[in-house]
This record gives sequence, C-alpha cells and structure tokens, in this order.
Amino acid sequence: MDYIEKVLEKLKELARKLIEALLGPEAEQEPELIPIPVEDRSRRH
Repeated sequence: MDYIEKVLEKLKELARKLIEALLGPEAEQEPELIPIPVEDRSRRH
C-alpha cells in the first residue's frame, strides 16, 4: 500500500511539472493592494 502512495505522489509531481511547463508556473493570486491614506488638503476647504 505504501508503494502505491509513493507512485501516486510521483505521478502528481510529474503532472504538476508538466502543467507548469505547458502553462507556466501556477497562477499566484495577486496580493491585495492596501489603500494608503493620503491627506488631501484641497478637499478640506
């Protein structure tokens, strides 16, 4: 049973490498932009 699990892991790894080779690395989520408060003096008047 352990042997089958090892083979499956290797197959998953190969599939992942193949997909990366064809489509590029896994699309990483873009980090969310954090709004930075800026004092807008023209609006305060």
